[in-house]
Amino acid sequence: MKICVFGAGAIGGFVAAHLAQVDGVEVSVVARGEHLAAIRAEGLRVRTPQRELKADLRATDRADELGVQDVVFIALKQHQVPAALPALAALIGASTTVVPPTTSIPYWYFHGLPGVHANRPIERLDPGGAQWRALGPQRAVGCVYWVATEVVRPGVVHHDGKLLRFPIGEPDGSTSPRLRALADAMNGAGLNAPIVPDIRAWIWAKMISSLSWNPLAVLTGATLDRLCAQPAVVALVRQLMREAEQVAEALGIEQWPISTDERIAAARNAGGHRMSMLQDWERGRPLEIDVLAESIAAMAALAGRETPTIDAVYALLRMRTSMAMR
Repeated sequence: MKICVFGAGAIGGFVAAHLAQVDGVEVSVVARGEHLAAIRAEGLRVRTPQRELKADLRATDRADELGVQDVVFIALKQHQVPAALPALAALIGASTTVVPPTTSIPYWYFHGLPGVHANRPIERLDPGGAQWRALGPQRAVGCVYWVATEVVRPGVVHHDGKLLRFPIGEPDGSTSPRLRALADAMNGAGLNAPIVPDIRAWIWAKMISSLSWNPLAVLTGATLDRLCAQPAVVALVRQLMREAEQVAEALGIEQWPISTDERIAAARNAGGHRMSMLQDWERGRPLEIDVLAESIAAMAALAGRETPTIDAVYALLRMRTSMAMR
């Protein structure tokens, strides 16, 4: 099995380094800059409190050098995907499985889903249907990256060792041969990838956590343990989560695979982890504000629901970031 991880940052690097340990899996990564140079020189390393994992794998900044893949993990920030579509095209063939980002609502969300929105592209999230056409909804497999990782220096990814779960699923809920093969590879790599029949509910659960904790981390500069230590903050998180859950439920999510209490407990268990948006903020990188805000706004519009608390928090976040740019 040939697998390319397009974007070898905190999540992509973690996945690639683990998959590279599996016999019969040929892993490559597309990276750039100092991170790419370090991977080429010293390999890709994942460090946890218990061990260090090292992977010597093919790394390049030119996807067209790698050829068509069996599986492509797109481990980019969602806002980076449109610009990467021409490079991704070199990796994708007729039978390639594509695993897109699921921090937000993915381009394929309504593919094969019964109801009034069946096979509907979401213009606000995929303008002009660019991802729908280039990647193809039929190629997509959903995967939720539930892991706390961070690139601590070029070529080195840190994992706090506590949270590790990568549920995967077909959009139609089936257990297809391609899904079984991918799950076998991921589980063989120690990535804890259960096949789930309700991948959209898992995507919502993860997105709602990101949607709720990320803006508060940037507004306060606090790590998850400090945010969770404040009852008023946790109460606000519950309200943010509930508003988003009501949108999801209006669009057909009937049962949550992980409850609000469990999501909050997962945040507590992450200890002093800095949310990804806070990591980007501190390093001067673009933030996924629009991606998250537009995801919930687009879906709320389709569902006919309002999200006043989410809207207020994201208005404060945009104000905070705009003031820092002056």
